[in-house]
Amino acid sequence: MTNKQKNKLLCVDDLRHAEYYQMQDVFDELYTKSKSGEVFTELMPLILSRENILLAYRNIKANSGSKTHGTDNVVIDDIGKLSTEEYVEKLRYIVEGSKHGYRPKPVRRKEIPKPNGKSRPLGIPCMWDRLVQQCIKQIMEPICEAKFSENSYGFRPMRSVEHAVQRVYQLMQKANLHYVVEFDIKGFFDNVDHSKLIRQIWSMGIRDKHLLYVIKQILKAPIKMPDGKMINPTKGTPQGGIISPLLANIVLNELDHWIDSQWIEHPITKKYSFKFNSNGSKDLGHAYRAMKTTGLKEMYIVRYADDFRILCRTKTEAQRILTAVSKWLSDRLRLEVSPEKTRVVNVKKKYSEFLGFKIKVHRKGEKWTVVSHVCDKALCKQKEVLVEQAKRIANPTPHSTESYEIHLYNAKVIGAQSYYKIATHINLDFNSLNRAVMTVLTNRLRTQTGSRLKRTGRPLTKAEFGIYGNTPMMRYVAGSEEPIYPIGYVQHKPPWTKKRSASPYSAEGRKGIHDNLRINTSLMLQMMKSMSLNRSVEFSDNRISLFSAQWGKCAVTGKEFELLSDIHCHHIIPKQNGGTDKYENLVLVLPQVHRLIHATDKDTIEKYLLLLELDKSQLAKLNKYREPAGNRPI
Repeated sequence: MTNKQKNKLLCVDDLRHAEYYQMQDVFDELYTKSKSGEVFTELMPLILSRENILLAYRNIKANSGSKTHGTDNVVIDDIGKLSTEEYVEKLRYIVEGSKHGYRPKPVRRKEIPKPNGKSRPLGIPCMWDRLVQQCIKQIMEPICEAKFSENSYGFRPMRSVEHAVQRVYQLMQKANLHYVVEFDIKGFFDNVDHSKLIRQIWSMGIRDKHLLYVIKQILKAPIKMPDGKMINPTKGTPQGGIISPLLANIVLNELDHWIDSQWIEHPITKKYSFKFNSNGSKDLGHAYRAMKTTGLKEMYIVRYADDFRILCRTKTEAQRILTAVSKWLSDRLRLEVSPEKTRVVNVKKKYSEFLGFKIKVHRKGEKWTVVSHVCDKALCKQKEVLVEQAKRIANPTPHSTESYEIHLYNAKVIGAQSYYKIATHINLDFNSLNRAVMTVLTNRLRTQTGSRLKRTGRPLTKAEFGIYGNTPMMRYVAGSEEPIYPIGYVQHKPPWTKKRSASPYSAEGRKGIHDNLRINTSLMLQMMKSMSLNRSVEFSDNRISLFSAQWGKCAVTGKEFELLSDIHCHHIIPKQNGGTDKYENLVLVLPQVHRLIHATDKDTIEKYLLLLELDKSQLAKLNKYREPAGNRPI
């Protein structure tokens, strides 16, 4: 799966979730009001609405980090066992029930090793605090998205690394901007000024004082170090917090707009007419030609979280920009740049590194063309990861298997290829990587009779054949017969341009990404509002997912559900036999079908068979559910 496909899938999932809980219209309205400059003083009722709280559970549950515990050892599965109303009321109580106000529990600190030998501090909040942050993020994000710069790409919906890299390519190759100012902010996430951040949130129109108080408490949450020591932070946002990326973008949004005001959004541009390009951006050719006759410095920022580059036309301008931006960051945001990593690069002579890629231009006829590689540090890291995984294939741990380790290796290969294929010389870079990895595999899988790496093995799946079916580089491990995906078999794919009009918070912006649910949404809303008091929140949430996945139809008969009473949720493995409320153990059926699944009396079976008039295929589906329930096939 490509990065574009992954981003689209994630985006569609989020949009679907919002529709399941009837929140999409709320988000759209917040976005529209924010665009028009309205302020928001009463956001907490929306944040603590039943629908928003249930949506937060759903979004957290879908996150891979939901299995990671905080200092209280609670994971999402524990919360999923509560009834829907218990869950909603407890979260509300946590935020506003205590006379002391909201008090988040200590954040668990975990050190993540970095390639340079240092470590990145990760803060893991407790699960209930993560749910609170998710509730806040869902309401704040559409308001902030209306105010964010178009030149910011990190941790935003419908935006990706691919879009950021494409923008750099475009500025270098089409605009001929060949001087890049590389900035590195010292410990950005650890040095965010809390007071400044709250003022920035206020300036965006978010002026609910209760909400601002809760955000302050999140920022001040004590940190429990690995040695048990407690730290009370006075600045910074913990990396690992759900709301931290959004807060980081709020902090640096001021920088984005300041840079834009120097050229792209300079007041001079408003005096000239413009047209829209195919991607939705403004074509300000007339304005820019006029601006070039002034003393203004031409500059464009491309930012991904705290990693940003400013592109300009001359070395003198680049050096002035470096000095001015460094001073602005210090004076306005109280952030310092790293002198060792902040520099001016002429990409006609040297590579500029950005998001794991190294990029320069070379002359091709009358034009300058972009050339890019995987940067040396990233390539070294990939080699380290794949070689280590190759060793595990040859020597699995006692708790693993060879097939499982091959599966992990292949997943890492797909991930690396998907991310780096937008490098123009990816094939050259990954061929060298392939040689290193295959040498390890060949040697480690050698036996007395020769290597276990063979040219033939199990038939490839349709998806595998579509990617690797035509390469002689494919190898299989004798015994398991599993394929080893060739890391070197990858071709450059030009990065996609982000369409400026794309947005998850308007019907127009969602076109091409997402279609509205083509099911009975009013019946789905009834399902959401009728969640049983004695059922778990996990059961209730999965029931809604199933309604969408089954297109609002019975899993056996294929007949559309018309009334709420028509919908019965069947446990495939009964709970008394160890069955759970997990998605894979549930199915929606008509009440008559449900009775037939559990029926043992001959007369009852004949009665419902006559009533339903099941064909051969439907009968097979019915028996698929009767057997786990402990009943004989019909």
